[in-house]
Amino acid sequence: MRVGRAVAGVAAVTLVLSLGGHSAGYAAPDPAVAFLTADAGLGYVREMTAGYATAVAEAGVRHTEAGPPIGDTARQLGMLEDLRREGRNGLAVFTWTPELLSGPMAAAGEAGTPVIAVYSPPAEGSGVKLYVGNDNFALGEMLADQVASLLPRDAAGVVVLGTAVPGVQALDQRIAGLRSRLPRVRPGVRLLGPFDTKQDPAANLKSWELLVRSDPRALGFVGTGDRDARSLARLRNQSAGTWIAGGFGLDDIAVQAVRNGGYALVSPEPYVQGAIAGWLLAEHAKRNFPLPAGWIPTPAIPVTPSNAEMIMARQASTKRRADDARVVVRDVVSDLAGHLLPLSAAR
Repeated sequence: MRVGRAVAGVAAVTLVLSLGGHSAGYAAPDPAVAFLTADAGLGYVREMTAGYATAVAEAGVRHTEAGPPIGDTARQLGMLEDLRREGRNGLAVFTWTPELLSGPMAAAGEAGTPVIAVYSPPAEGSGVKLYVGNDNFALGEMLADQVASLLPRDAAGVVVLGTAVPGVQALDQRIAGLRSRLPRVRPGVRLLGPFDTKQDPAANLKSWELLVRSDPRALGFVGTGDRDARSLARLRNQSAGTWIAGGFGLDDIAVQAVRNGGYALVSPEPYVQGAIAGWLLAEHAKRNFPLPAGWIPTPAIPVTPSNAEMIMARQASTKRRADDARVVVRDVVSDLAGHLLPLSAAR
């Protein structure tokens, strides 16, 4: 759901915050927190994990990051059970299948371990009260505007949509945003899909190859995830066609494709998501900082030819990524009341 629809429902929160030096009460003398992810081998998940680990380490809290490489919910369930039994002082979870993990997440909360959902909203049965992640409908609209900027105003034809994990709420919301916005700004464009483009890297590339081959007259091809962005950038670099492409993420090949032209990209800024979740958990574990209840929408940015070089430089520097994220974290935690929305608005 779009952020603007829920602003009126924000409850007042009175908290005094800083990025250090506050004391909210007693906490564990040697706290430890953890971040459990899905698809740990993919670029945007590594970004989330790095942001989380950096924020927690700066707070002086012990931390663990774990997750199956690609699409293994059963293994993620086992890892969650292991982390829960270890009695962590806080747990952040990114999963594509929140309903399947809702039982262990609820059990962790009932046992006194606070749980934060990251990237994907938590299932209602999980008992999780805090979600840190994008307004994915708005991200879809943002990408639609980027795609439209690459097409003539009188463009007429088909844009093919693909998604690497069909049925996942966050990615479905991106599709909904694209569908809502693109036909309004380019009325001659018709959207097909979304087609299942698979999460496995090789299968994803093959899926897009087949889609491009099956509709050579299409105006463009647009995906919902990091893997889609990389595959489409590779195919467009190899193609002699005039079709445009678009996706989400910060894959280096995709960012370079933006610089080359004919490619639209939006970054969900996963490093920042991880950093916000890590800061909140670490401060709660170390100083008993009160975790809010609700949804903290995290920023996204369009990648354009004018800022692509700057983004590539940022991504190449561990220090710069951390410094830039720290500014956003400070802005969020110093005014949680101004950033917090009802959790129901994210579902």
